This record gives sequence, structure tokens and C-alpha cells, in this order.
Amino acid sequence: MLINDFFSAFLIGILGAGHCIGMCSGIASALSFSISPTQKNGLLSLLLYNLGRISSYSLAGFIFAASSSVLIIWMGGKESLIYLRIFAAIMMLLLAFYIARLWNGLLIVERAGQFIWRFIKPLAQYFLPLKHPILAFPLGFFWGWLPCGLVYSTLVWAISTADAFNGLLIMLGFGLGTLPAMMLVGTLSHRLKTILNKQWFRYSSGLILALFALQTLYIAFKQLS
Repeated sequence: MLINDFFSAFLIGILGAGHCIGMCSGIASALSFSISPTQKNGLLSLLLYNLGRISSYSLAGFIFAASSSVLIIWMGGKESLIYLRIFAAIMMLLLAFYIARLWNGLLIVERAGQFIWRFIKPLAQYFLPLKHPILAFPLGFFWGWLPCGLVYSTLVWAISTADAFNGLLIMLGFGLGTLPAMMLVGTLSHRLKTILNKQWFRYSSGLILALFALQTLYIAFKQLS
């Protein structure tokens, strides 16, 4: 079960890579040419930035899933968990529409996240301009809290497991799924973004996520009956 969740989250990260490139490619490109003119330092900065970003996702998955386990026990146990899974499936279905660009309702969720981001953003900006490659890690850690419908949808799924370790694995898998696209900067990222923005890819990605969401809904409703 844990392994299945990890690889499913990894797939979500890959399918949502086009969105990641759109939101974070600017800072990723800047980091790849930071510190010094040598490509080695630029790539190190980029790698550490992404590891910091993935660490923030994993920590969020751990904390929120652990919190939900306590809350679910307080609210009545198993039935509350099923309702939370239904909510997670709905969020995943909205994500499918979002990636396919059929409906951008998740933008509302992203706007809600701006409230928290305004407190975290100054911490992230403190590390800019980057003075040393190692500082790219804390920069990525704080930047990982940038409001993002893709992250939020996956995080809700992690929360619905009500298991701290499983929540961590889901968000780790998701983060690693976004890593290949985020490590490609400059010309390569533009070429990849062109492919990811193709209608056939967006619709195929949306369909896969929609099927995953519907399967989760089916299992949850079956558990209620």
C-alpha cells in the first residue's frame, strides 16, 4: 500500500511537471547560473534548491497526516477518515480538470494560500541573491510553501491517509516526480514545457488523474455502504 501510494504520487508529480515549470522555472534558471560562471556550481545550487523544496513537501505531508490521525480519532475514527478520503478524491478530480485546462477552480485554493505565503515569502527572499550554493537548500525549503494547487491537492491526499509516514512518502514521491523537469533549465526546459503543454498530453494526464480520483471515490463510497 505504501509503495503504491509512493509511485502514484510520483506519477502525479510527473504529470503535473508542466505546471511546476510554469511556476518555478524562473528561479530555477536563475539558480543554475548563480554563484559563479561555472556550470558545476549552478547545477549544485539547482539540485540543493530542489532537495529543499522536496523536503518541505515531505515535512508538510508528515505533519499534516500526523495531525489528521489525531483529529480523526477525536472526531469518531473510521467514518471520518472515509469522508476525508472522499474530499481528497474530489480535490484530485479538480486537479485533473486543472492540468487538462478544462477548469481552473484550483486557483481559488492557491489564492487562499497567499495568506500563509506572505509570512513565508520574506524568509525565502532573505537568501536572495544566493551567496553560496549551500544556501539554495533553505531557499528551496521556504519556496516549497509557494501556493500551488498541484501541491495542495496531493497534500490533501496525504492528509487523508491519517498516517504520518505514509503522508511523508506520498509528498516525497510527488516531489521526486517533479524533480526531472525542474532540473532541466534553459533551452531544455522550454522544449519540455512545449511538449507538456500539448493538448494530447494535458488531456491524457487529466484523464489518468480523473480515473485515479474516481477509483478513490468508488472505494470510499463502498466503505460507507
